[in-house]
Amino acid sequence: MSHILLIEDEQTIADAVILNLELEDYKVTHAVSGSLALKEVENIHLYDLVILDVMLPHHSGWEICEAIRKSSALPILFVSAKGNTEDKIKGLKLGADDYLAKPFDLEELLLRVQILLKRSSTTPAEQVEQLTIANKTINFISYEVLEDEKVIAKLSKREVELLKLFYEKKGEVIPRDTILDRLWGEDQFPSPRTIDNYILGFRKLFETHPKNPKHFLSIRGVGYKLILE
Repeated sequence: MSHILLIEDEQTIADAVILNLELEDYKVTHAVSGSLALKEVENIHLYDLVILDVMLPHHSGWEICEAIRKSSALPILFVSAKGNTEDKIKGLKLGADDYLAKPFDLEELLLRVQILLKRSSTTPAEQVEQLTIANKTINFISYEVLEDEKVIAKLSKREVELLKLFYEKKGEVIPRDTILDRLWGEDQFPSPRTIDNYILGFRKLFETHPKNPKHFLSIRGVGYKLILE
């Protein structure tokens, strides 16, 4: 039975979500404020997924998400009345896996929960804790990139997922369609240059000469490949 941490201060919404999750045979723990949520973060390994509101008493959902990502890569689903594009982008950059604007359909919430739990349980590279590229170490738990034991960059959830996929398929050419299906799924439609932008970012961060890369290679008309030293 999957154990879900629901962090939501609106009791009416929480009651409806809990009822529907329990009807689907999920175990649910409910935190009604940011301060109580932070206490649960100390035991985050007990959970399989977090449903997280943004506007909470004491500490915001943004803060809770950052706290979780310091020690765990478990799926995080934001649900919030703050549903504009800027807020969605902020949530995803902080490491969330998905973002659902209020008011939402409970059936859609359950479907997203199911997809996130399935994805997290079937990702072969999920157990990898770190990866070293060109003397820089990627910590997949804290989402940090370190050089000489100093943090030089923070990664988003999707950047980490893409790096894990590269590690899993290291030395192999990964087709664009494989990357899109694995990281975005069938219900999302990124622009054709989305992956290119991620690769450019990785080159700037890890390559000595980004315009002449040795690690993150583009294979024209096919996809991309990671070469490790």
